[in-house]
Amino acid sequence: MVTENKDLSHYIGAMQKCSILVVGDIMLDRFVYGDVNRISPESPVPILSIKRENSMLGGAGNVLSNLAGLGVKSYILSVIGEDEAGHAVQSLVKERGIDPDQLVTVSQRPTTIKTRYLATHQQLLRTDFEEKGSIDTKIEEEILKRAEKLIAQVQAVVLSDYGKGALTEKIIGQIVALAQKKNIPVLVDPKGSDYSIYKGADIVTPNRKELSEATGNMAVDTDENIVSAARKIMNDSGIHAVVATRSQDGMSIIQADTAPIHLRTEALEVFDVSGAGDTVIATIAAGLAAGANLIESVALANKAGSIVVAKSGTASVHREELLAALNKQDLDIKTEEDGNAAIIDRVREARICNEEEMLECAKRWKMRGLKIGFTNGCFDILHTGHITYLNQARNKCDRLIIGLNADESVKRLKGATRPLNDEIARATVLGALGAVDIVIIFGKKAEETDKPCKLIEKLQPDIFFKGGDYTLEQLPEASVVQSYGGEVFIMPHCEGHSTTATIDKMKTQVA
Repeated sequence: MVTENKDLSHYIGAMQKCSILVVGDIMLDRFVYGDVNRISPESPVPILSIKRENSMLGGAGNVLSNLAGLGVKSYILSVIGEDEAGHAVQSLVKERGIDPDQLVTVSQRPTTIKTRYLATHQQLLRTDFEEKGSIDTKIEEEILKRAEKLIAQVQAVVLSDYGKGALTEKIIGQIVALAQKKNIPVLVDPKGSDYSIYKGADIVTPNRKELSEATGNMAVDTDENIVSAARKIMNDSGIHAVVATRSQDGMSIIQADTAPIHLRTEALEVFDVSGAGDTVIATIAAGLAAGANLIESVALANKAGSIVVAKSGTASVHREELLAALNKQDLDIKTEEDGNAAIIDRVREARICNEEEMLECAKRWKMRGLKIGFTNGCFDILHTGHITYLNQARNKCDRLIIGLNADESVKRLKGATRPLNDEIARATVLGALGAVDIVIIFGKKAEETDKPCKLIEKLQPDIFFKGGDYTLEQLPEASVVQSYGGEVFIMPHCEGHSTTATIDKMKTQVA
């Protein structure tokens, strides 16, 4: 048994200096949320009372989102319609810092839209608005012309094939040839059963079902069967390596002249596997572009995949999440056929998030119908009053987020001698409490308010908690919460316990 302990975190930093080209089918993913309280009197179907909806990039666009989350510079070559959905796709691409001008607009072809209707977190219906026919020769030539210029600027190419027609056999073949001349790896997220169209590609990443379908329904239930099916694809199609994604069984790497490697994974919480394949191929490509070998890149992707399946909808991974997961856990890569890289949640610890990360987590929780609570404070010296109040708050919600006043904010509120403990120390201690799910630090800059009103406005928690002898009129946060229909809950004051009282007691004892 040969085991290597790998520190892969330095590759994540190197990803920010890399560029990757994504070519394939981009689409708009829409999610419509509501409640079902009755059945239609017209026919036996549920009536969805719509509460909200949101849109995000899907297909090749989700590969882009994952690359952006990892800090990789990306280019996209795809087609969109001259329609409202096409404009939405362009805006979402631009939001990720990616040039939308490489999206070719086709006037007679609609932008692909997938709309999912959900009650709480249960999907009731999905509708697809699309045209699956291959793009015409003129558009094909335009994409190849642009690809030739862009390939010279990147360290990897991803072909994201969703079978919507953007990736023709000619485009695939010529892009593979162009990349080979530059010694740039080409990774393919495949579609259909004929993998010969990907001949010459470096890596193909089928899931278990796709692997079986591409080999005439070969068995793929064991390590040995996965290897046999993968080798058949490589022999029949001229693909250099197969990375098979196997849900809860992890991932398998099969190369021509190397023993197969199986990386096991245990997702801490599996909620939705939608888009997990996009996360995997994006992370492998980013790893290779950053200088990692295939095994190291797949190990990173294995970890990233376990993070993203705990999210709802078409989700992506962020470099901070991946770094935190790598720093928190040991990653062993066993280079034999029974290789195992298991993920074990050894410590329950709340994340210290920035605003973007907090909002993403909150969105994921809301999609699952979880009730979100929010409270804030300085929490300079934790005492029994704090613990009692936080535990009571957590008992009234499913997830509790704490807005922690930054050091500069505490000084403005409490005086020059405070805080006694810096913000990272305070956040770390709060994060170790079982009642707390996220800590976010606010109020660093002088122009920022010492009240979390802007945070609350963006987060829109279901319940805002405040401990002490306050009235609603004394809390500026209350009007913000009430403006969107949230609840304000003032927790009972714990007499005799406060940070100020603790400090005064310490001074008295020292004297």
